[in-house]
Amino acid sequence: MAAEHHHTCACCTEHRDGLPLSYGAPAPAAWKPRYSRRRDSELTADQCTIKGRHFFVHGLIEIPVRDSGDTFSWGVWVSLSETNFARTHDLWDDPARAQEPPYFGWLSTELSVYPQTTLHLKTHVHTRAVGRRPLIEVEPTDHPLAIEQREGITTDRVKDLADLLLRG
Repeated sequence: MAAEHHHTCACCTEHRDGLPLSYGAPAPAAWKPRYSRRRDSELTADQCTIKGRHFFVHGLIEIPVRDSGDTFSWGVWVSLSETNFARTHDLWDDPARAQEPPYFGWLSTELSVYPQTTLHLKTHVHTRAVGRRPLIEVEPTDHPLAIEQREGITTDRVKDLADLLLRG
């Protein structure tokens, strides 16, 4: 198959042929660069605290690609309560974290490819094995993102997303 799409992997910076199967946000929508100068705010690749009052974890919304067997992923940020964030932080390197019940959270990433905002959609954060980002389950509603997570998408939809996101 001749690749009609080329992209640079955001994780390893390698140039690749084919359709990207993941896109992500570097920070929660609420994060501002000036927060990095505050003692009570921190942004890492996995977790974020803003003003010591707002807590976020980085996870993946996984969507099956029905006609290929692949999985498409949105790298998103979800806000957690202070209690759940502290628990997540405490268990970050503990193999027992995979047995944690899901945490409630609010989606804190705007995915502009959807006609309705994705900010503040209800989610469940499922911790997985150490080294794997949490799985983010969007509450099953009639929002297009929730429908896609529930029902899957096609390779044509993955191509449309690539065209929208890579070519503007």
